Amino acid sequence: MASAGITLVFGGGEEGLMGRVAHAALDGGGRVVGVIPTFLIRKEHALKQAQELIVVDSMHQRKQMMFERADAFVALPGGVGTLEELVEQLTWAQLLRHDKPVLLADLFGFWRPLLSLFAHMREEGFIRGDFELRYLVAEKVEDVVPMLAAAAERRGQETSFSQA
Repeated sequence: MASAGITLVFGGGEEGLMGRVAHAALDGGGRVVGVIPTFLIRKEHALKQAQELIVVDSMHQRKQMMFERADAFVALPGGVGTLEELVEQLTWAQLLRHDKPVLLADLFGFWRPLLSLFAHMREEGFIRGDFELRYLVAEKVEDVVPMLAAAAERRGQETSFSQA
């Protein structure tokens, strides 16, 4: 991301996979924007090295700020919070509230059960053709940036990332 000039917009903590991604972006000379609610500053160890660290009052404000600052969303393997943020962005896209790319980084098949569930929902008629889910799937980490760059080019814009 850093070498491609892409800004990382993320949840603002040093912990876990996203903390490592943020540190790697910084180490590569990239720009990092963290958005963290006050109550998580200590628990997630706010990334003070980020060029911009925005402290908000609630998780809702965090998600709204990340949505506003990002041009695309990437869901790396993660927990329930990642799933919740991913599904929210998929829902907003499904309802045509945004047309920003949503990409699942299906590393080592992590998201395959969810992709199977989406297929099951389609088969059962709960995802109708007029409300189709729109998402990209990258099976290798090195495909994420090129896929999002291509999606951004189709939309005629530059790209910032938000990790879901």
